[in-house]
Amino acid sequence: MNLAVLGIAVGMGLGFAGYFGGFAAFLLVAALGAVGFVAGRLLEGDIDLGDLGDLLRGRDRRR
Repeated sequence: MNLAVLGIAVGMGLGFAGYFGGFAAFLLVAALGAVGFVAGRLLEGDIDLGDLGDLLRGRDRRR
């Protein structure tokens, strides 16, 4: 199991604690899963913080 999968599993596990809260808990699980996935990709070295910041701002660093 790679770190991205581990990160998403941890995020989903943390979000599962809010499962019994209804639709808001569903959104919490999805958000924490996404955060866990990004954290796993950062730990693997597939993305770096500069690329992530540029992606969020809509800039293309590769030009």
